[in-house]
Amino acid sequence: MTPVRTTRLLPQAYRPLFAHAGFKRLLPALAASDLGDGMSVVAVAWLAIEIAPPGRSGLLLGAALAAYALPGALGALLLGRRLRRLPAARLLAADSRIRAVLLGCVPLAWAVGVLHPVLYVALLAGSSVLHAWGNAGRYSLVAQMLPDRQRLAANALLSSSVSASIVVGPALAGFLAAVISPAWLIGLDALSFAVLAVQVGRVRAAGGTAQTVAGTEGDAGGAAQAGADRASAGLQVLRGQPELLGVLALTWFFNFLYGPAEVALPLHVTEDLHAGAGLLGLYWALFGAGAVLGGLAAGTLRRFPLWPVTLGIVAGWGFALVPFGLGASAPVTLACFTLGGLVYGPFTALSYTLFQERTPAAWLTTVLAARSAALLTAGPVGTALGGPLIALMGPRGVLAASGAATVALAVVGAAVRIRSTRRTAGRPDPLRAADGSGPCGGAARP
Repeated sequence: MTPVRTTRLLPQAYRPLFAHAGFKRLLPALAASDLGDGMSVVAVAWLAIEIAPPGRSGLLLGAALAAYALPGALGALLLGRRLRRLPAARLLAADSRIRAVLLGCVPLAWAVGVLHPVLYVALLAGSSVLHAWGNAGRYSLVAQMLPDRQRLAANALLSSSVSASIVVGPALAGFLAAVISPAWLIGLDALSFAVLAVQVGRVRAAGGTAQTVAGTEGDAGGAAQAGADRASAGLQVLRGQPELLGVLALTWFFNFLYGPAEVALPLHVTEDLHAGAGLLGLYWALFGAGAVLGGLAAGTLRRFPLWPVTLGIVAGWGFALVPFGLGASAPVTLACFTLGGLVYGPFTALSYTLFQERTPAAWLTTVLAARSAALLTAGPVGTALGGPLIALMGPRGVLAASGAATVALAVVGAAVRIRSTRRTAGRPDPLRAADGSGPCGGAARP
């Protein structure tokens, strides 16, 4: 089948993306790194258990999982002064190289017998230091490569890749772990990031020198000072844009309220349903499959107002959890969880699209890095709260409470959005007034 015929089989919203040489080259590498991270969800924990001293497996497991994620928030906060001026492609490539090198050291250290638990945690922590910036670079690069009308479809493909990795990655890791050590699975993750670093370099070379937050890299003197002032002002975008703060707050609380449900579901399966790991895996597999389909459907939502759709997604996920608290049977709650994944699928793409359309291009990477840093705290806080809540309410009650609170969050978000829209109606856009153009290049505000 020829590439032209293959493109014609795609939905209309996705066809221009696969006709874009740079995006078509970058997407498989991004998907490979997502799959590698999906495998590492299992491999990192499994290897921690294998190398932990007797009686310390739980402690090392928690430290390893935290080290694989949380240092990215610190990197976003502490390295902003230096990194916010770099082009998106350089940020993504730098994060990919660091992850490739440090994660690649894990199987090598394991092979020669020197993988001490402290070294293991240090390598994982180092590999994630730039990950918030790398994630910001990913979406900023896509925003630079593509016109406004294609961004939502591109974001949908990227978020669907992450959702698919949640389904395929752990299953593939479980299959491969019967043949090779989990250390080598982390090595495969490192290899996927090495491939991504190479592809980002090729895309950057093909597209020419990217514009930095401070202007073009060849600027000097007064232009450089003006660029530095512009970069510094970029840190104020979130503070000065109530709409972006609203999106960030909504996403933070959405992830926070999801945390207790993630803790409660395994206990619901074992204590309330008296079932085993197979049923738990089925819940997550169906959720992931629904999220993939929902994420891909997001590319067709361009004709809908993004804010109402986003709030509807939040409410829909909340309603999907409520039947757990009503004592519904496993087949019913499996259907609800699948529907919840389908509803949730478009959320990430829509959220990033709102940020891309509402943020000036020169400040986009800085704002997205701040977004990633803030959201890295939401899930762990919600998960930590899940334990005490389960002791108080039981797994079924926590799932229902999480769902009801999420519905309430959507209602509050809608009320705040309506009030804000009425208050700002007719006011000039400060960003538009400052630089003479809209942050979306003329695109309508959602």
